[in-house]
Amino acid sequence: MDLPLVWFVAIAVLWTGYFVLEGFDFGVGVLLPAVGRDETGRRVMINAIGPVWDGNEVWLITALGATFAAFPAWYAGLLSGFYPVVLLIVLALIGRGVAFEYRGKAETAAGRARWDAAIVAGSAVPAFGWGLVFANSLRGVELGADGVVRSSLLSLLSPYALLGGVALLSLCTLHGALFLGLKTDGPVRARARTAARASAVVAIPAVAVFGMWTVGADGPGWTWVVPLAGAVALVGAVALAAAGREGWAFIAGAGAVVALSVLVFAGLYPAVLPSLVSPEFDLTVAGAASGEYTLGIMSVIALVFLPLVVGYQAWSYWVFRRRVRPEHVGG
Repeated sequence: MDLPLVWFVAIAVLWTGYFVLEGFDFGVGVLLPAVGRDETGRRVMINAIGPVWDGNEVWLITALGATFAAFPAWYAGLLSGFYPVVLLIVLALIGRGVAFEYRGKAETAAGRARWDAAIVAGSAVPAFGWGLVFANSLRGVELGADGVVRSSLLSLLSPYALLGGVALLSLCTLHGALFLGLKTDGPVRARARTAARASAVVAIPAVAVFGMWTVGADGPGWTWVVPLAGAVALVGAVALAAAGREGWAFIAGAGAVVALSVLVFAGLYPAVLPSLVSPEFDLTVAGAASGEYTLGIMSVIALVFLPLVVGYQAWSYWVFRRRVRPEHVGG
């Protein structure tokens, strides 16, 4: 069994789970002032993701932890090479978590507004930042023979990388609007449909153009169908939401997120971190992997504990499956 390939696919699955689940959390946070136009509306939105947002972040911790253990060189290059961006993401996630906990303790409208701003920034920055990181991973970095990434912050802000950030941010925003349509009722539900149509104006072309650019640059030949499928899924999601089929709309939106993730990781294989200096310095799946013994032990642990974790999270979603209505928050 090719364990490095198995663990590359496993890490791709973990990142995909993170973007699907945490993606709608980010979208809800970004839409907080636009969809939650009064205090009751904002409380409905926050309560909709309240039971699950911190559990969704576990996918990020697991993805990074698995990368550290299975591909330590990839982990080192990813986090050190994009250190300024990753630092901003971490700070934003910290601020977002604190804001969720302390917003309800604010005694004034001005105090709640400050925490709301932290939620918006803490949702938008990671969504845009991870798009920037993975777009640069596809494009390549200044990676030398010593395995050290020397790309400057300015070089990370290429048009392609910025488009990747916009694509993921707009996709998460649309995904969040679809989730609100599924999980809430009353004025928030109605405004979420409007927000889905508005965010689709940016998300659909951004995802389509980024996808075709990725395929045209150096993607495997079969991947041209992936951005097309993602764009079609987004169009269908908006149409389904407008027709009141929120469940299917959310599934279609999640499918578009999966399509974007498939495109990214298909483009990364086999060079998880391409070098712009020379192809000889590319960091590949085989070259960045840990030893067979380490990967074997990790596989046994994953087979035992991963089903338990997924099962518990699925159960928590089932328990909190009902819509959040204004009367539930005292509106």
